[in-house]
Amino acid sequence: MSRYSKFLICKRKYFYDYYLKFDEEIAQKKIKFLKNLTSKPLEIGNIVHDIIKNILRRYKININPINKDKFLKYSFEITKKSCKNKFFFEHYYNGEVILIHEIYEKISYILENFLNSPSFAWIKEVAISNSNKWIIEPINCKSKIDDYTIFCKVDFLFPISDKIYIIDWKTGKPDKKHNKQLTGYALWANCYFNNKAANIIPIVVYLYPKYNAKSIIFDEFSVVEFKKTIEIETNNMYKYLINIEKNIPKSKKEFQLTNNRFFCKFCNYKEIC
Repeated sequence: MSRYSKFLICKRKYFYDYYLKFDEEIAQKKIKFLKNLTSKPLEIGNIVHDIIKNILRRYKININPINKDKFLKYSFEITKKSCKNKFFFEHYYNGEVILIHEIYEKISYILENFLNSPSFAWIKEVAISNSNKWIIEPINCKSKIDDYTIFCKVDFLFPISDKIYIIDWKTGKPDKKHNKQLTGYALWANCYFNNKAANIIPIVVYLYPKYNAKSIIFDEFSVVEFKKTIEIETNNMYKYLINIEKNIPKSKKEFQLTNNRFFCKFCNYKEIC
């Protein structure tokens, strides 16, 4: 889903993200450097996801309560380690000094929301009974949907009775695209586990600025509509390829720059556009 979002926002950014080796003007090393720039919001989200992932893995083998002092110390060490040797967009383009304590302050606030959330309480009290079947950030979540392959990065999936629950943690503001994202995850689970659509329960959990959990409707109608969407979006991206089978793009000049300069302000590649 994120791939098509990039495609819609700016075709040139999409080219740099997925076809940089075909650029005949700018050194690949430069493009890769810009592509790998992180940002404070992005890094905060990544760190929170990593810590929650480790909490859930810990609960699979040890259900004793978390020692808060040790946990906070551990979280701060993870934050320092994650930010070490990273190049931040805010520093590279704006000269901003990146302060670890400033980043950790927001991370600790988000983690407090997680630890005190009804979702986490429910996981510890109800879902824990089936912890041997928990799937936590699995690798290579992909499924064939008709003639197309979809790739997903699921945060947390677990069965309770005949239902399969999917939880996606969010550290940013609610967005319509999250519904689409969770629908894609649900469709993957629907195909992978060969379960009825009505038994797949996708939930998006917002952890900042305050906790809010929202269930996404997923049914047979959702499956049909999402398959249509996948076909349309894939064919739109295919129009920018000269060889679909080998995934070879047209020349960079065919990938137009966005007309919305607002997006350019926050684009990693603005230096070379």
